[in-house]
Amino acid sequence: MDELLKYFKGLSEQQIKQFAMLDELYHEWNSKINVISRKDIDNIYEHHVLHSLAIAKAIRFKPGTRILDFGTGGGFPGIPLSIMFPECYFKLIDGTGKKIKVANEIAHAIGLENCHPEHLRGEDEKDKYDFVVSRAVMQLPDLIKIVKKNVRPKGNNALPNGVICLKGGNLDAELQDFRKIVQTTELTNWFEEEWFKDKYFIYLPL
Repeated sequence: MDELLKYFKGLSEQQIKQFAMLDELYHEWNSKINVISRKDIDNIYEHHVLHSLAIAKAIRFKPGTRILDFGTGGGFPGIPLSIMFPECYFKLIDGTGKKIKVANEIAHAIGLENCHPEHLRGEDEKDKYDFVVSRAVMQLPDLIKIVKKNVRPKGNNALPNGVICLKGGNLDAELQDFRKIVQTTELTNWFEEEWFKDKYFIYLPL
């Protein structure tokens, strides 16, 4: 929690309580259903919660914004973002049922009413959203082909509606087709921990 509170001031007591509950809950569920690697589970706040909240450093979603978390796994980035933006609607989808079970159980345990995990493939998602977010689920061109149908044209946020990804490594080839419109920000602009080196916030308006 120390890393989280260092970078995000002004959290409500409810938000701090919800974030604090994640450590024990993920440890408990990960022992039953492996959704986070063994080496990562002890760094859950830095490697998963704070990483997810890089999106909150780039954009403050306005109340009423609808966000689709594509390939959420055990609930990242959707659950931390749902805590951070309680007046927004989040739908979390993943094609692996056991991972969605974990996301559902944790969302319920911490009392998230704006977070709706569902066992669903991206190709089968029909609803419209302001933003689609994901954490290194697949190559960006492949992701865009699946989710462009889900991004509604008009929004009311500082950034136009589109796709937001958290990715790492050399992205030159992956971003080649979008180089004129894609926005890339190094996470070390926001977080000083060594783990965030060579990791990026990617935004593509649609």
